[in-house]
Amino acid sequence: MYSHQRIELERLFAPVRKTLTHSLDPEQPMVVALDDTRLPKHGRNTYGVKYVRDPLGPPFHVNLIRAQRFVQISMAAPAQNGMVRMIPIDLVHAPVVEKPKENADDQSRAQFSKAQRECALPHVAAGRVQLLRNEADQDGLQQRPLWVVVDGGYTNRTFIKDLPSRSVAIGRIRSDAKLYHLPESSEGKVGRNKVYGQRAQTPEELRQDTQTPWQQVQAFAAGKTHLFKLKVLKPLRWRSAGKAYDLQLIVIAPLAYRLTKSSKLLYRKPAYLICTDPEAPLEQDLQPYLWRWDIEVNFRGEKTILGVGQAQVRNKYSVQNVPGLAVAAYAMLLTAAKDAYGPNGLPNSLPAPKWRTRKSLRASSQSLIQSLRHEIWAKEMYFSSFVYPNQQNTKPQKGNPSLPTALFYASA
Repeated sequence: MYSHQRIELERLFAPVRKTLTHSLDPEQPMVVALDDTRLPKHGRNTYGVKYVRDPLGPPFHVNLIRAQRFVQISMAAPAQNGMVRMIPIDLVHAPVVEKPKENADDQSRAQFSKAQRECALPHVAAGRVQLLRNEADQDGLQQRPLWVVVDGGYTNRTFIKDLPSRSVAIGRIRSDAKLYHLPESSEGKVGRNKVYGQRAQTPEELRQDTQTPWQQVQAFAAGKTHLFKLKVLKPLRWRSAGKAYDLQLIVIAPLAYRLTKSSKLLYRKPAYLICTDPEAPLEQDLQPYLWRWDIEVNFRGEKTILGVGQAQVRNKYSVQNVPGLAVAAYAMLLTAAKDAYGPNGLPNSLPAPKWRTRKSLRASSQSLIQSLRHEIWAKEMYFSSFVYPNQQNTKPQKGNPSLPTALFYASA
């Protein structure tokens, strides 16, 4: 079933994407988060398995693991209070190119260099964003903008320059990035027009500048609304983005926190963002960036609860189809819970134990799976002997096996 091209993952994710898009307000953009993940593998003959950097390793020591690389896109399903649920709408395998042997000819080395550029994660991610934009246009959403939120690994020349039209990118940038103001008018001058003007402040210099005031913006994060302090500098240009995009630089001040009520005040690291839309309001830039963390929650649920990456398959197509089918089922579960129980997705379950003092703001993946099991298995578990005390057979009647129950039990 999986080793042949019998499954089209784009058609599996299409109903989820359309359902989430039609639930948005008419003027609300499509906000998606893009990131990559590693699925650890140990087989030497498994397609796409190579030594890659361990994302869980410490920053002072580079650890290598054998794993497969996947790029995922999740769409935001926001609620009225600012809380969001990221739901996967795309998953693609991005294998590492096989390095040629030492005695390979020049043609093989040239092909390796070309394939290495095409299989780079920013290049693969740009292609998936272009595909998402084309699918949205085919659904009649030409006027709805697409906002893509990425981390620092995708805020580079390869990804930004391949960004499709009517799309906006928000990503983290280095603290020492070299930015430039727009050039002055060159009317009446001989020669080419300038693309870059005078050097602007680096993100770290802008944060330390006492002349630029902080602006306060409210945004939802970590279960409640917080007040963030921001600094903005626009319009700017960056050599990695070229002259096609005028950018705005956003500096987020470090947030203060305490480990306990009596501990000392600690500060997190500042964040530096760029947005390819210089006229976008600060609230519209900050809130999608805070939503991006939920794609990490998707990765955790897919790996730990659904077991994505644990299937022992080695075929080229099975490596893509088996994890893709599991992630598509996970996306359908989250979408169905959102439509059935509201934006929070809290099912009608038993009361929480008394030792759980913290109230859940939304349903977890495990609680949704348990609710789905209850709905499916309750139809098969009909105890017909409980109301007849004189019946000889005291064992309950077993339910007849059904295909949906078997498939769900196998996937769980």
